[in-house]
Amino acid sequence: MEKKFKRTLITTALPYANGPVHIGHLAGVYVPADIYARYLRLCGKDVVLVGGSDEHGVPITIKARREGVTPQDIVDRYHKIIKDSFEELGISFDVYSRTTSDTHSATASEFFRRLYDKGEFIENTSMQLYDEEAGQFLADRYVVGKCPHCGNERAYGDQCEACGTSLNATDLIEPKSAITGSVPVMRETKHWYLPLDKWEPALREWILEGHKEWKTNVYGQCKSWLDMGLQPRAVSRDLDWGIPVPVEGAEGKVLYVWFDAPIGYISNTKELLPDTWATYWKDPETRIINFIGKDNIVFHCIVFPAMLMAYGDGFQLPDNVPANEFLNLEGDKISTSRNWAVWLHEYLVDFPGKQDVLRYVLTANAPETKDNDFTWRDFQARNNSELVAILGNFVNRAVVLTHKYFNGEVPAAGEYQPIDNDAFAELKSIKSSLSDNLDNFHFREALKDAMNIARLGNKYLQETEPWKVAKSDMARTATILNVAAQMCANIAVAFEPFMPFMSKKLRGMLGMNEINWDELGRNDLIPAGRHLGEAELLFDKIEDAAIEAQIKRLEDNKRQNMIDAWTVAPQAEDVDFDTFMKADLRVGTVLECKKVPKADKLLQFLIDDGMSKRTIVSGIAKYYEPEDLVGKQVCFIANLPPRKLRGIVSQGMILSAENPDGRLVVMGPTAPVVPGAQVK
Repeated sequence: MEKKFKRTLITTALPYANGPVHIGHLAGVYVPADIYARYLRLCGKDVVLVGGSDEHGVPITIKARREGVTPQDIVDRYHKIIKDSFEELGISFDVYSRTTSDTHSATASEFFRRLYDKGEFIENTSMQLYDEEAGQFLADRYVVGKCPHCGNERAYGDQCEACGTSLNATDLIEPKSAITGSVPVMRETKHWYLPLDKWEPALREWILEGHKEWKTNVYGQCKSWLDMGLQPRAVSRDLDWGIPVPVEGAEGKVLYVWFDAPIGYISNTKELLPDTWATYWKDPETRIINFIGKDNIVFHCIVFPAMLMAYGDGFQLPDNVPANEFLNLEGDKISTSRNWAVWLHEYLVDFPGKQDVLRYVLTANAPETKDNDFTWRDFQARNNSELVAILGNFVNRAVVLTHKYFNGEVPAAGEYQPIDNDAFAELKSIKSSLSDNLDNFHFREALKDAMNIARLGNKYLQETEPWKVAKSDMARTATILNVAAQMCANIAVAFEPFMPFMSKKLRGMLGMNEINWDELGRNDLIPAGRHLGEAELLFDKIEDAAIEAQIKRLEDNKRQNMIDAWTVAPQAEDVDFDTFMKADLRVGTVLECKKVPKADKLLQFLIDDGMSKRTIVSGIAKYYEPEDLVGKQVCFIANLPPRKLRGIVSQGMILSAENPDGRLVVMGPTAPVVPGAQVK
């Protein structure tokens, strides 16, 4: 039997305040959380949506050090960017706070102290890397060295970004401090650990037996961790940025960010509801839902619940954790360090007024069961062929026809014909599927249901043809356009969780004020006689130029990443002068150039070498159009033995230099020389 709850507390993973929010964050966490919160509000439920910025941890201190500012400067900057962009996208947080707030600091300190006083921690000493020059222990990200797996010279102490292998700082070959460049030493340090193994039986019972309805990816990852056996986990670390460990003898130590951050859900709720916050955390009739990405499953399903169990005092555990997989970008993993991302604050500038387009596309491509991909071409296609051509088209036709035949007043419906009854029967069926999908966090399918109302409306108008019926039967025309108006009103209700800006605009056109989910599926949402506003386009086409600009930006970022990561290749072994002099380097003029059939990389040159004409085949077709090379002078090796390539005898090798992005540039003289001139 399904349990009934009086209220719902929705939390969203705290975005890390060392950079802006990108579409991967939105698709994985914030858009689905907002859809669900808006849906519950439409259903008349007591719901609170809680969010905030995660503002502690090593990456923030690293960024601050690089920029020569304080960590507080960094988090102040990005907290504002994140909060403002969320608000502009319509993410309807009831509170969006931060982990540097006084409320959070007090809450997190009290949380640690209670567990400490109850004896829930294990105190342990270990050897860690220490920078004697800087006078501090080094967090994993402050240690760089050679990766023991792939040999990357700039691997971090927690992960090698070249091969993706997770590391410990002590795994690195020839480790160095990222702060001073000095070689660190091992030194003893004391920390406190939460014994997750103590809570393993309770967690196993709660998750594996009590929540078999959870998404497969969530349940499976939890089971894997539990089956491997849980281990104690440090809750403090040596750092000067964070919430100080509130016990004597802990100078220079702060709460580990993974322990600190989830307490932010509690402190943010306190900030919103200082007198009644406990009702949303400790009352068994409150349902708690955590929206997160898959990289946070363990923290929200195992670590944070263990913390709450250890604290006691009635704290409730989440009823569901509908974690999503990852969203990729143009076939590649989103990466903040490589600037391979679509940043929300930039999108809002580049596509003003198109918040709902992004919400729609991210929901349509939501990585609910597996990683999915965002491409700019798909973004454009969904806007133009779905939002403009289906949804916008139906609403526009319905409103325009009502103005044309009834001066903008919704006509009264006469007796329904079978086609009218069938349309409303299908609408009720759509509502049932839509509600079921929303209740079960299947937002991608729910969006399809909502769009099916617009498809139904278009189909209805095409089959009833009111523009033809109006020539002979205005009473029937009135019924048809009344039905169409009711379909528009149902669209306004159904899409409000997904596209609130469009819904508000449409409700303004239809003269609708308050709406609720129970009204969805009805045939009398708009009374006869109501005057409709003038038809306005709900969406407009996105042209190729706007999309090409975004694709170019990504390509430019990728090229810059290659340049930034490029290192000079080691010098080849010495070659004696006599051997080098055997190579006959000359300049020739390109007389003809063409692509080699069925060979994407090859160009065939006919070159004037001063004595005759020779053919050379070169693998540079990806980087040049053949006609652009005709008349150019190039350097080539003249005395290589002839070699057959794709059936063509190549008499030499054209010299090229390779850029960091792999692009080949043909070498030639900076001023004209006679064909056949030797390179000295």
